[in-house]
Amino acid sequence: MRKSYLLTPGPTSIPENISALFARPIIHHRTPAFQSLFEDVRQGLKYLYQTKHEVLVLTTTGTGAMEAAVTNLFQKGQKVITINGGKFGERWTKLAKTFDLNPIELALPAGEAIEPSALEDCVRSHPDARAILFQASETSTGVVMPTKEICRIAAQAGMLSVCDAITACGVFDLPMDDWGIDVLITGSQKALMLPPGLATIALSEKAWKFNEQADLPRFYFDLAKERKSQAKNQTSWTPAISIIQGLQESLRMIREEGLHNVFKRHDLLARATRNAAKALHLELLSKNAPSNAVTAVLVPSSIQDGKQIPKIMRDKYGVTIAGGQDELEGKIIRLSHFGYCDRFDITTGISALELVLHELGHPFELGQGLAAVLRTFADSSKS
Repeated sequence: MRKSYLLTPGPTSIPENISALFARPIIHHRTPAFQSLFEDVRQGLKYLYQTKHEVLVLTTTGTGAMEAAVTNLFQKGQKVITINGGKFGERWTKLAKTFDLNPIELALPAGEAIEPSALEDCVRSHPDARAILFQASETSTGVVMPTKEICRIAAQAGMLSVCDAITACGVFDLPMDDWGIDVLITGSQKALMLPPGLATIALSEKAWKFNEQADLPRFYFDLAKERKSQAKNQTSWTPAISIIQGLQESLRMIREEGLHNVFKRHDLLARATRNAAKALHLELLSKNAPSNAVTAVLVPSSIQDGKQIPKIMRDKYGVTIAGGQDELEGKIIRLSHFGYCDRFDITTGISALELVLHELGHPFELGQGLAAVLRTFADSSKS
């Protein structure tokens, strides 16, 4: 017998109490029972987003909400600035091109965050751009972007700040209203501890004014239509009812723990993971801006085939992590530490990683990584 552990940056593990909800009989979505459920979910999402604005629930993945942001805010041919720090930043550029916008792409080296001064230069060069589209946490590289500074720059230029927080919302602090984030997006299979199938998106009043002028084609992802429906505790289309029932419970769990305690837990788990990597003589891809959602580690030169690390961890030890994508395939591994994750998920993950690195011939002393994890946890208990 072998237990399985999921340490990928999405989907993430699902708590047992949420999994049990999916065995309940389904309810109909045009009933008072669903309306009561949905009202509770709406309020819980405002708490998560730290906003007074409506947070819309869409039956889709996070990419669907990204597409909705593009189609509901802009007009054909308009210029937008996209920050490409990896595969998901690149997705903003692809979406903009698909819907006949004119994207100005700021491409970053893998593992680096945008420098505010470089963004300010781009904004000055393109004062007619309508928005800055970016990730709060670039999942493919484990980098956190300076969201507060990006929003400040966008606001000063009269542009929208459109933030993909799919692996950031519920991981570290992103106060929508306080920071002036105009559009904030997340997905169910990340920090919300649910299966894939839901995305949530909130718009500021400034963004809703952009929506009034938008002329790009949309039908299913018509956010103005959804706003009217969801204000009445309904959805325009048939929702993912069972996942919404799970969402009610995950939001309750987050509120019970306390949002800032959730942030502290993720910070601790991330620091433990990074300390373990360094103890194992591994190099972080992001030197200056590592994300608390996922740690990206360079495959050491002592290992010829980096794709073997996640494969052996999964097949031999039952611990699933992620490898690199596109040009980073075989060059990095990614260990997540968010959502339904605690200290002993990290000790298990690092133990499996040590066994695989040892098997593949990487030089280190067994137990070094695990010792670094335990020291991190022990030190945090003293403070």
